[in-house]
Amino acid sequence: MALRRIDRRTVPDSVYDQLLSEMLDGELPPGAALPAERQLAEALGVSRPTVREAMQRLAHSGLVEVRQGGATIVRDFRRAAGLDLLPRLILRDGHLDHDVLRSILEARLTMGREVAGLAAERGGADVAGVLNGAVESLAAQSDPLARQLEALAFWDHVVDTADSIVYRLLFNDLRAVYEPAMVALAQVMAAEVGRIDRYRALAEAIIAGDAVAARQAAAQLLATATTEFDTLMRHLEENTQ
Repeated sequence: MALRRIDRRTVPDSVYDQLLSEMLDGELPPGAALPAERQLAEALGVSRPTVREAMQRLAHSGLVEVRQGGATIVRDFRRAAGLDLLPRLILRDGHLDHDVLRSILEARLTMGREVAGLAAERGGADVAGVLNGAVESLAAQSDPLARQLEALAFWDHVVDTADSIVYRLLFNDLRAVYEPAMVALAQVMAAEVGRIDRYRALAEAIIAGDAVAARQAAAQLLATATTEFDTLMRHLEENTQ
């Protein structure tokens, strides 16, 4: 466990980030006991209250467990953490984690299909203006990054129309992961956000109140990025052989 001294100006966040990185990288595996608060403070060059605050954040995130007797034990983040950890997982040291990205694309495909179906059941013609307007805003863009933003706005309206607090909160979490990685995802997302016809088909199905057609249209649209990702990964594997 190679700890680095922390700049006092960055304190609790930097302590939290460094310990979290050690956990994600396996340097602090599940079941490992963290050094005592005093030892961590000395090793990192920070105050004990700073370490205590960082530890409280880790405990709140489900990443450590404080046991009887004062020992702080690392938990398996795969079993204990929530979606708020995804932003740290998808971009590691400035690079996309392809396994995490694949999982996100799979989740958005499943979630998007069901959200579209609920939107058709609960919205119908009442959302014609907002959905058609979102599609036209998307069609007016030529820049890939601008198209990603407009596509995100379109889905924001669809989630609103679905009127499900659980799907809304899940969408918020996935959006928090997606937005910082938009530039890195440009190649994967370009084909999807360029298929204006599929966005129109989805909007039309929701407006018509056809839940079956909406689910099918959403699946067809969202599968585009998944297919593009699989193709990209295959090409990368071929080029490294």
